[in-house]
Amino acid sequence: MVSTNYAPEHAGIGPYATQIAEHWASLGHETHVLAGMPHYPSWSLDPAYAGAWRRTEERAGVVLHRRRHTVPPRQTALKRATFEASVLLHGLLAPPSMARPHAVLAQMPSLAGGVIGARLASRWRVPYVPVVQDLMGAAAAQSGIRGGDRAAALASRAEAYALRSATLVGVIHETFVDKVRGFGVDPGRIRLVPNWSHVSGPSEPREKTRARLGWADGETVVLHSGNMGLKQGLEVLVETARRDPAVRVVLLGDGNQRAHLAQLAAGIPNLHFMEPVGDDEFPDVLAAADVLAVTQRASVLDMSVPSKLTSYFAAGRPVVASVAAEGGTAQEVLRSGAGVLVAPEDPDALLAAVRKLADDPAAAEELGAQGPRHVEAHLTKRAGLARIDALIEEAMGVPAT
Repeated sequence: MVSTNYAPEHAGIGPYATQIAEHWASLGHETHVLAGMPHYPSWSLDPAYAGAWRRTEERAGVVLHRRRHTVPPRQTALKRATFEASVLLHGLLAPPSMARPHAVLAQMPSLAGGVIGARLASRWRVPYVPVVQDLMGAAAAQSGIRGGDRAAALASRAEAYALRSATLVGVIHETFVDKVRGFGVDPGRIRLVPNWSHVSGPSEPREKTRARLGWADGETVVLHSGNMGLKQGLEVLVETARRDPAVRVVLLGDGNQRAHLAQLAAGIPNLHFMEPVGDDEFPDVLAAADVLAVTQRASVLDMSVPSKLTSYFAAGRPVVASVAAEGGTAQEVLRSGAGVLVAPEDPDALLAAVRKLADDPAAAEELGAQGPRHVEAHLTKRAGLARIDALIEEAMGVPAT
């Protein structure tokens, strides 16, 4: 596997890459991963890897080959391009020292990871399978990143190379299919492999967690978890908090926009930043909130479906999605039956939806209860890993059982 993100990263793509690789290792397969240095979502290098240029380590039976790269604390098109270039050059100059594998899987949105995976598979003459988690060309165009138009053109060329080289292409959502076809990929080689809920459900009563976190009984808590980046458009939650001091808004996690958001939030006592928590505590914190928020800029349509949604559904709390109605995120929320949509970048609409849920606890509970049902029916870890196994086996020509 080639995946820039991997454990101990606990947000975004890292948990999926980790669970796939550890699953393969648990089946007795010799599993190697070419990864970057841990840096996400804070976009700061994990101190445990300070000074490391290359490192080989073993985690849960998986051999990790880590390569140093730049870590830009702020996102511009140029800095993102430098990051991708450093991943690409180091990965190609120092590929893993290992025997010829049976197949190569690459986790994209890493453009560098996709290109490296294609090059290594070609060198070894083995099947190559990228899994599209995000589309970086569309992301650059839609996320509001400075210099995004030029970056989008370059990213799209790299994506086209990585995807056209593939034996099969996995996509996590059907809204990506047309974009992938637009890169010249035969639709007969595209397979749908949705992500799964990579966290368990809550383990302790909500009241106990709320007391530990200092959230009062009767207080309405709106929580956003995960990356604080440009495409999330989290300014809408800052403005939601500003409009109603009785609603506690919690931003859990990190990201390159955190400092900017903290400046905007100055003087808003009911908006709180919360440091990332461990995997054992994370489900309980989500379940302790009254409403789980997912936000995106209005321009974000077909480039991303947030990985946080699977965790939100497992938590059993109602979701309010401040996103474009025609995008993949909106489709997933509606498909789950566990949330409601409001117009993106509209704090008044978001606040109205939160108040409506707070005023009708029974309706909010029933809405939230749809999440675990959806997970059990469609998003179990077992089913998700089975889809990945089937994808790789098909690419290798293994007969279906």
